[in-house]
Amino acid sequence: MTEPDTGRRYEISVGGMTCAACAARVQRTLNKLPGVSAEVNYATERAQVRCGPDTDPGDLIDQVRRAGYVARRVDDVGGVSGIDDEAEHQRRVVDLRRRLAVAAVLAVPLCDLSLALSLFPELRFPGWQWVCLVLALPVVGWCALPFHRVALAGIRHRQSSMDTLVSGGVLASFGWSLWVMATSGGSAAPGLGRGLAVVAGGQHALYLDVAAGVTTFVLAGRYFEARAKRSAGAAMRALLELGAKDVEVLRDGAATRIPVAELVVDDEFLVRPGEKVATDAVVLEGTSALDVSLLTGEPVPREVLAGDAVVGGAVNVGGRLRLRATRVGADAQLARMAQLVRRAQQGKAAAQRLADRIASVFVPAVLLLAVGTCVGWLVAGRPAGLAVTAAVAVLVVACPCALGLATPTALLVGTGRGAQLGIFIKGPAALESTRGVDTVVLDKTGTLTEGRMSLVEVRTGPGVSHLRLLRLAGAVEAASEHPIASAVSAAATAEVGALPAVTGFAALPGLGALGLVDGEQVVLGRAQLLAERGLVLPAELDAGRLELEATGRTVVLVGWADRVQGLLAVADTVRPSSAAAVAALRRLGLHPLLVTGDNARTAHAVAAEVGIDDVVAETVPEQKVAVVRRLQRAGHRVAVVGDGVNDAAALAAADLGMAIGRGTDAAIAAADVVLAREDLLVIPDAIELARRTHRTIRGNLVWAFGYNIAALPLAMTGLLSPLIAGAAMSLSSVFVVSHSLRLRRFQPAGRR
Repeated sequence: MTEPDTGRRYEISVGGMTCAACAARVQRTLNKLPGVSAEVNYATERAQVRCGPDTDPGDLIDQVRRAGYVARRVDDVGGVSGIDDEAEHQRRVVDLRRRLAVAAVLAVPLCDLSLALSLFPELRFPGWQWVCLVLALPVVGWCALPFHRVALAGIRHRQSSMDTLVSGGVLASFGWSLWVMATSGGSAAPGLGRGLAVVAGGQHALYLDVAAGVTTFVLAGRYFEARAKRSAGAAMRALLELGAKDVEVLRDGAATRIPVAELVVDDEFLVRPGEKVATDAVVLEGTSALDVSLLTGEPVPREVLAGDAVVGGAVNVGGRLRLRATRVGADAQLARMAQLVRRAQQGKAAAQRLADRIASVFVPAVLLLAVGTCVGWLVAGRPAGLAVTAAVAVLVVACPCALGLATPTALLVGTGRGAQLGIFIKGPAALESTRGVDTVVLDKTGTLTEGRMSLVEVRTGPGVSHLRLLRLAGAVEAASEHPIASAVSAAATAEVGALPAVTGFAALPGLGALGLVDGEQVVLGRAQLLAERGLVLPAELDAGRLELEATGRTVVLVGWADRVQGLLAVADTVRPSSAAAVAALRRLGLHPLLVTGDNARTAHAVAAEVGIDDVVAETVPEQKVAVVRRLQRAGHRVAVVGDGVNDAAALAAADLGMAIGRGTDAAIAAADVVLAREDLLVIPDAIELARRTHRTIRGNLVWAFGYNIAALPLAMTGLLSPLIAGAAMSLSSVFVVSHSLRLRRFQPAGRR
């Protein structure tokens, strides 16, 4: 279920974080402020903050900066960040690449020289130690400077991070080597840090190659991690870049090109072939085909004509269109969908919260383990050089980064891939809910069917004219947004012309509507409603109702003056993909159930057509919620799919709510997953993607925990050299990100 937002929300870009421990520290720092609840995501480098109306966002920024990090507030304009994250990220990648190149150029000959001189002592030449020092000094000093800088800032704030471990390991190796060179009197030997240091090294071993090699491996890991993280967000950037940048608007009879940000509701604008639709709008003039594949995942262009609604970001591949803007800026569907994805990517799953708690104490624990390892080796009577080597290996092998990246990178890629397929997952809770879902409750109108109802038959009672029935019924239905009401009012307008005004209108969800028209209190809807209002149903009209319902028609009874005066039969078309979608749900082990407010005969006819066995018909919204609750009490995990106001309560009550993207705002707000495509196969696609993403998260966490559990004991017992430890630590983070990137190639079973 989706919980309502309370208070104010701010988004802050946090720079300078290098591991999950940093994110945990920033989160603790923000949460110390009164009334503030913050979640910090290491992968996206963003903080989501909820606070009271009296909280100054400047105080949030200052609090993060006092903790030693860079902070800037993100201002949303049409759902797009006002901060140039791409430029900032590119600068970081370039800096990492430059430092990595220098480190590799110097560390490779240093390690090779150490190896040769260790294996063949006769090759040692006078001053070889100083050659090694000259090669190592720029690596330890300039290349590793980012590690030292962050570690020093942490010390000033009495905090620790992954950089504390890396900097400590590098400086310990380098400092020990300087000590040996100063005190050994020329008897120093290469430490052979490539893997045999514990065996071949000793009291007078140098570990300059360890200092340079660890720096190089960590820089390489962070460089590839940064590039992989950028790839993880590629789908999100594509979604944000989908919108048009300018638009040709019609004002005062002239066409003027303006930035999209200046467009306002009810502006008329032109879209020529090849151009993008600037914002959500309705077609006023022209016919064309629109490509909405980047927003909905549907590869086939959709034909539109006058009166049709279109979404911003669609590409016009046909004729010239004149449109009227209906939603602009942050209210447009593209911006709303992008905001859903962004919030989903910022959220945290329960497993990630556990990982964050572990990461927050991980670095201090590793520091204690390193000290304990060094002391233990010395107490055991082993040479100081070996004790330092084992302690350095403990420092550099630990990797809270993998823990911090395990969930957010998978979430980043999974939600981005979902956006490409027209699936917008609101957050980690939706992913977790899919694991146990075993029952899918489907609405009929607008879900299994097209939702484009049309009036197919009108029958009147004695003494009532066809036009009068349409006039009164159409006037009441014109005030409703229900698909059936739209069909009735459209048909009435086409036949009668302008409809009279209605007063005292009231919509009765799941039953019908009523209102005062031309002095008559008109009631229309289901037979139950009219009977409750005391309107008598003539036998001939009741027989006609049963006849039409048996053919799958939906019948609306219309009454006034104490009796039913006629009936209206509307028909809807079952979506072509509904039967295939139901079959796909069954293959996923899910049980489909049709729950609708329509009459039982029509509901069973539609259910038989699409392959659903269980049907609950003639339900009002409260009864739909009761059905969901009953299933939950029986031990089922329930997903509900719907698109209208009638479905909002059931969507909110379900374990997993899924709303069709063109549905009402109430349904979309109540759902956990928004489906932009009208192809009903998107439902099993969404469930399959969510399950795959969750499996990826679980695999990442298993690797991250397993790696540290296995690596730390090996390092403490001297079975892992610092160089191999540094390489393993870097590769663990790269592995987690690369494993998450596999989700970019996700294809639903029905598309393979």
